[in-house]
Amino acid sequence: MAIKHNQQIPHNHFRKDWQRRVRCHFDQPGRKSRRRNARLQKAGAVAPRPVDKLRPIVRCPSVKYNRRVRAGRGFSLAELKEASIPRKLAPTIGISVDPRRANLSTESLAANVDRLKAYRARLILFPARTGQHKELDSSKEEIAEHTKEGKVVRKTGLALPITNISREEAIGEVSKGDMPEGTEGAYRKLREARSDARLVGVREKRAKAKAEESQATKK
Repeated sequence: MAIKHNQQIPHNHFRKDWQRRVRCHFDQPGRKSRRRNARLQKAGAVAPRPVDKLRPIVRCPSVKYNRRVRAGRGFSLAELKEASIPRKLAPTIGISVDPRRANLSTESLAANVDRLKAYRARLILFPARTGQHKELDSSKEEIAEHTKEGKVVRKTGLALPITNISREEAIGEVSKGDMPEGTEGAYRKLREARSDARLVGVREKRAKAKAEESQATKK
């Protein structure tokens, strides 16, 4: 039964041990500072390498969000093969690999292969040890040129961003002149094909009965 008017509240429990059940985040500014210092420390430890790895372009799941693209877990083995990058070499040069992922369309395969080739063209490989130059390592001139102030990339995601097209670019008008030949009355053709498929048995039965009647009249 609802309580009315300014009456006494029954069974009031106001003296709870609320200090044990409430958590106050008074350490939020300190945590923010620690996270920033950790990011700077990591960037200094891996320098001149970027702090993140190259990620593929993938579609968001479900019908509601599959119009958008985002960064995926890793490149598939087929994409690495098309880009001529060995599977075991890819993680060592800053490329994330997901062996479980499969390409379901040629468009996604081509887009990620182009992304890998663009990354490989811009990549500068330092020798693992000074004085021991290997085949895949960059030359001294390239290293000296790209290690200047402002040419070192700290984040791969900023150098090769993943962008979605705007709504104005995605939606466009199609005139009748742009449509291929033979598409006139497509809805009507689909309805007729559906009707033909549905009435196959009825029409066969009707034709058979008509043929029997014609034979009976001949006799």
